[in-house]
Amino acid sequence: MFRSLRNYNYRLFAAGGVVSNVGTWMQRTAQDWLVLDLTGGSGSALGVTVALQFLPVMLFGLWGGMLADRYPKRRVLVVAQTLMGLLALSMGVLVLTGSVQVWHVYVMAFTLGLVSCVEVPTRQSFVVEMVGRKDLPNAIALNSSTFNLARVVGPAVAGVLIYWMGTGPIFLLNAVSFAAVITGLILMRGSELRSPEPVPRARGQLREGLRYVFERPDLLLPLLIVGFMAIFAQSFTTSIALMAREVYGAGASSFGIASSAFAVGALGGALLAARRVKQSRRFLLAGSACFGVFQIAAGIAPDYAAFLLLLIPAGMAMITVNTTANTMVQLGSSPEMRGRVMGIYVLVFTAGAPVGSPLVGWLAESAGPRVAVVIAGALSVVGVGLAALLTKVVAARAAAGEQSVSEQVVPGAVAAV
Repeated sequence: MFRSLRNYNYRLFAAGGVVSNVGTWMQRTAQDWLVLDLTGGSGSALGVTVALQFLPVMLFGLWGGMLADRYPKRRVLVVAQTLMGLLALSMGVLVLTGSVQVWHVYVMAFTLGLVSCVEVPTRQSFVVEMVGRKDLPNAIALNSSTFNLARVVGPAVAGVLIYWMGTGPIFLLNAVSFAAVITGLILMRGSELRSPEPVPRARGQLREGLRYVFERPDLLLPLLIVGFMAIFAQSFTTSIALMAREVYGAGASSFGIASSAFAVGALGGALLAARRVKQSRRFLLAGSACFGVFQIAAGIAPDYAAFLLLLIPAGMAMITVNTTANTMVQLGSSPEMRGRVMGIYVLVFTAGAPVGSPLVGWLAESAGPRVAVVIAGALSVVGVGLAALLTKVVAARAAAGEQSVSEQVVPGAVAAV
């Protein structure tokens, strides 16, 4: 289950990730609670904050993947992690000095999104350089495990700290946590990295990446699944906050427990994925459909205890989809295209938030959080079916095109003979 940890560089990467991810999830919880406090519990304001954090990826994410192919990934990651730490430090100072306003949170969320445009595809495509193709599925699953372990611990700790000290110190703690990742990156052995030659700067590289994906049904299916799910999966974290506060009347600590329950399922799903060697199309589709079904069930949960229990399989289904799709996309991509392909992956994974989060926030205010969660779950299931259908159409057209080329080439070859 932990075979990729035999690699020295990956051990440093994973250890730093555990520390930094805990800080990130603490900050995410504090950020959501801060927005609700500043706006009197506005679901729309919370949705706007999430949208602003992911909007830059939708606008500039493809360029981030291109930069990941052009420049040494370890150096890019050190710069990006430093910038993220400075953003957390700035927000912590604003909160502690009593100067913070909701527009400050909006600006921080948008700026963090800009940095993520480059950091996320670079980090995703850097994993194979540390562990190689053989251990890549295991490393991706362990990355998800550490991310979701932090998702269990971070919100729960943040909920307690918000009750004791408020949100300001949490931003400062997150700023400090970035030192773990930066230190790990600096201490890596460069000679053991399997880094491909940087792709020279040239015109048309973005179009080349898009064409590469659209001509490959094996890459297109996981990307479409992730894209359809992301519209409502990313907003599900917003829904958890609204359900906890508005439906069940939970306080900050209980809200943290709800986020952690969702993450417990995600952690379990990631650990199970670490044991899998082969990822399949059927497994991807089944996990996607289950996520929508469990969303619907959570939306109609009669009490807070039932809601918490349903968050566990929902988290497990979501991480199953993400881990399977990520592995299929990375293994299916050539080294010189992996950064751009992961840029597209990150784009479709995060671009749904600017659409889904405000929509779910508006539905929650208009019809109530329960209705918003149920509708999001139903649309998630519909999206899975559409993704499968579109991929079949593309595959059929590709097969028809290959057959047409074959029919044109063979007669010519006979004539030449």
